[in-house]
Amino acid sequence: MSDLPRIGVLVSGRGSNLAALIAATENGTLPAQIALVISSKPNVPALEIAANAGIPTQVMRPRDFASRHEEGEAIIAAMRSAQVELLVLAGYARLVDPCVIEAYRWKIINIHPSLLPAFAGSMAPGPQAAALAAGVKFSGCTTHFVTEDTDAGPIIDQAVVPVHDDDTVETLADRILRAEHQLLPASVAAVLAGEVQIIDGRRTVRRSSVHAGD
Repeated sequence: MSDLPRIGVLVSGRGSNLAALIAATENGTLPAQIALVISSKPNVPALEIAANAGIPTQVMRPRDFASRHEEGEAIIAAMRSAQVELLVLAGYARLVDPCVIEAYRWKIINIHPSLLPAFAGSMAPGPQAAALAAGVKFSGCTTHFVTEDTDAGPIIDQAVVPVHDDDTVETLADRILRAEHQLLPASVAAVLAGEVQIIDGRRTVRRSSVHAGD
């Protein structure tokens, strides 16, 4: 078994952030091994991406469990069996049960397509649509630790992108997604390297924030 830190990834869809994580492990910018990918949905592209990379996968559909807590316990058991040290939510369309958060306290990272705390509480394309409706000139994405409060955990890092006058939800979402593909692997690497310290529910990051252009 590799001596590299072992991470688990939770997905629900196309898997583009998973692909970015895999690429980063392959090129050495993320010194880690993806030990397990769990999807809340079957037959999604993310599962094919993982399989093509030789990464073990499991499908855990919510309807297969009597409760969210039971689902959470299954996730914990699978991740512990795979000796996972850090969880990454990469387009995971579920709120993880508090039992998972407790089991991996300060060891669960999420990426959100807005500059939190702005436009929290929904998945893409909700935050992008809200940014356009608000008329902001800049948007972006945020990596943060997962806590019991949705999208409110300590911020790890943020990437800023411009909002153009002629943007649609789709064009803004595409620009933010490109920034996500840079930010998420870098944030995971920083956490694994011990560069992120949480103090009283806040965070310190010993590196400059990433700023992505258009």
